[in-house]
Amino acid sequence: MKFSTVFSLVASALYVTAVSAFVQLPPAATRTPHLYATTSVELVAEPEGGVELKKVSDASLPGSRMKNMGAVEGSEEGLHSFWLSAVADGQKIKELRVQTEKEASKKANFPGFRKGQIPPYAQSRMTMFAIQEAVIKTCEQSLEAYGLESLTGSEGEVTVYEDMQKVCKGYKLGDDIPFTATYKGKFDKAVQSSVSLAGGDSADDDVVDVEAEVVAE
Repeated sequence: MKFSTVFSLVASALYVTAVSAFVQLPPAATRTPHLYATTSVELVAEPEGGVELKKVSDASLPGSRMKNMGAVEGSEEGLHSFWLSAVADGQKIKELRVQTEKEASKKANFPGFRKGQIPPYAQSRMTMFAIQEAVIKTCEQSLEAYGLESLTGSEGEVTVYEDMQKVCKGYKLGDDIPFTATYKGKFDKAVQSSVSLAGGDSADDDVVDVEAEVVAE
């Protein structure tokens, strides 16, 4: 693992990359930024279209939203693109930050500093690492919350649209961090079936309805 402008961490087949490095964003004039009230994160505007998904459990990932943006062209059947709006829990970030510093202290041996001491210039790197880890874990939780399957390799890449390095500079430890992301995935048939049996509408039903409307037109 390395600290850089690119999220190159891997966890449960999810990859997070900084959108500024790999994705061409539309000009600022065509986007509508939204300023989050408590953490000063400028969220990239929600994409138009898509089908809003229902969580398989109301208690999972509170404050999040997920949209199915449609099937991925030229890919295998059942592969869809999803847009996520969620919040990385501030307490989890704090716990990860403390844990990271403890682990780093065991091996720290920087010139000019006593053994086990973390120099000031490395403090922000540990905070960035904790933020990255929290974002990854939140993305993992979204799979379960909305009844999706994780993908492996490059198919499991997640793109985060907010500049987390900028967020890190003014971040107050313990604050929640909102973010938006997109990734590819499949509906977990076992989970969707159990939702249908419990009397709820499965996400697959929404997709079928949308496709039927297009055919009817």
